[in-house]
Amino acid sequence: MRALYVIQRYYPFAGGSERYFQGIAEHLVSEGGEADVLTTDAWDLERFWDPRRRRVDESEGEHNGVAIHRLGLRYLPLPRLTHRAIRRLMAESTRLAVPGHSAMLRAGGHFGPWVPELERAASRLPRPDLVHSANVAFESMVAAAERVARRRDVAHVVCPFLHVGEGPGSRVWRYYTMPHQLDLVRRADAVIVLTALERDVLSAFRVDDARLHLVGAGIDLAGSTGGEGDAARARMGLEGPIVLALGAAAFDKGTIHLVQAVAALRRAGTDVTAVVAGPVMSEFERFLASLDPVDRAAVRCLGFVSEGERRDLLAAADVVALPSRTESFGLVFLEAWANGKPVIGARAGAIPAVVDDGWDGLLVGFGDVPELAEAVRVLVEDPALAARVGDRGRVKVVSEETWYGRVRDVYRQVLGEARLGAGTEMDAADVAT
Repeated sequence: MRALYVIQRYYPFAGGSERYFQGIAEHLVSEGGEADVLTTDAWDLERFWDPRRRRVDESEGEHNGVAIHRLGLRYLPLPRLTHRAIRRLMAESTRLAVPGHSAMLRAGGHFGPWVPELERAASRLPRPDLVHSANVAFESMVAAAERVARRRDVAHVVCPFLHVGEGPGSRVWRYYTMPHQLDLVRRADAVIVLTALERDVLSAFRVDDARLHLVGAGIDLAGSTGGEGDAARARMGLEGPIVLALGAAAFDKGTIHLVQAVAALRRAGTDVTAVVAGPVMSEFERFLASLDPVDRAAVRCLGFVSEGERRDLLAAADVVALPSRTESFGLVFLEAWANGKPVIGARAGAIPAVVDDGWDGLLVGFGDVPELAEAVRVLVEDPALAARVGDRGRVKVVSEETWYGRVRDVYRQVLGEARLGAGTEMDAADVAT
C-alpha cells in the first residue's frame, strides 16, 4: 500500500501531531508499504505567519524510508493581514454571525496556511492508495488533500486533532469548529480521533458516526525510556526537584503559568526548578526577558532538544507538567507514565479524557497559577505519592505497535480489504491509552 501524508510540519520537527504522523508513516514502511509526506518548510510555528522565523532548508529528504517533500509558504503582501489576524477575523465572524461570513470563511481558509504548490507537488508523485491529512487548524492543507484524493479517486482519511479549549464558547473552541473546517471533516471517508471526547464533539457536529474511528495514541517505548537522569541533572547543574515542561513553550500550553507557579513556590521556600524543553514561541521569550533575576532563576529554558536529551530529561524529572488548553491528546503524558512519572494537566482540551484526576495525575484550571503551584508542591514534597501516581499511569501506556494496528484497521476499512473487528472502539478510560 502507498499512502500520501499531508501535514503542516514533519521530522525533524517533533511536535505531538508531527510525531503521530511520523509513527504511522514509518510503521507503514516497515510493513513493506510506501509513504510520501507533503509538508511545509516551517520550523517555528510562527513561520506560518512570520517569514522571519526559522525554516527547514532541505526541500527533499528521506527518513526511515519515508520520502519527505517540503513546500514553501506564501504570505499576503499587507503586513496587517497576517495569518493570525485572518484567523481571528474568521472565528469572530462565526461567533457574531456577521453577514457574509460563509464567503469570508471560504476565502480566509485558503490562506490557512497559504501553500500554493501543494496540489501540483502531489500530482508529480506516484498515485497513492489513500491520502491521510491533518489538522483542522491548517484547513487549507486538508482541503488540498481532499482535492488530491478526489482527483485521483482514492480515499481521504483525516485526523482533525480537534482542540476544544475550555469548552463551547472559548476562543480555542471557535478556532477549531468553524463551519468550513467541520465540512471538511464530514466529507472525509474516515476520521481518526484520539479520545472519546473528540469523537463525541464531532458527532454532535453531525460527523457521521460510522466514519469516526477512536484510535487513541501510542508511543515508542524504547525511544521514550532508558534515559540517564543523572547526566541531564549534571549538564544543567541541578540537584533539587525538577518539574519538566516538554513541548512548545507558549501561553496556550500553560508554560508561562508553570514558570509563574514555580517562581512563587521558590519564593515561599520550596526547592523546585522548572525545566522547559521544546520550541520557544516569541511570547514566551518576551515573558522570560521580563522576569526579575530571582524569578528567572526558577527556570531553565533549553529550547528544542534531541531524542536522547528528551529521554534523559524524562528520567531526571520529578513531575511532568502540561497545563495546556490546546491538546487533542498529549503524548507527553504517555512518555511521563512510561518513565513512572506523575503528571499535571489542565482541565481543558482533551486532557481530562486522558488523565484521571487524583489517580494517575493532577488536573488544574487552565491559567490558575495558585492551583498549579499547589499541585506541583504536593507532588515534589511527597515522593511516595508521586511514585504511586506515576506507577498508576503506566497501565495506560500503549506501545506504538499496538496503536498503529488500530490505524491499519482504519486503512483496511476504507480500502475495502477488511472490516474493523470488535474492540477497536473503546471507552475514554481505555483510550487514554
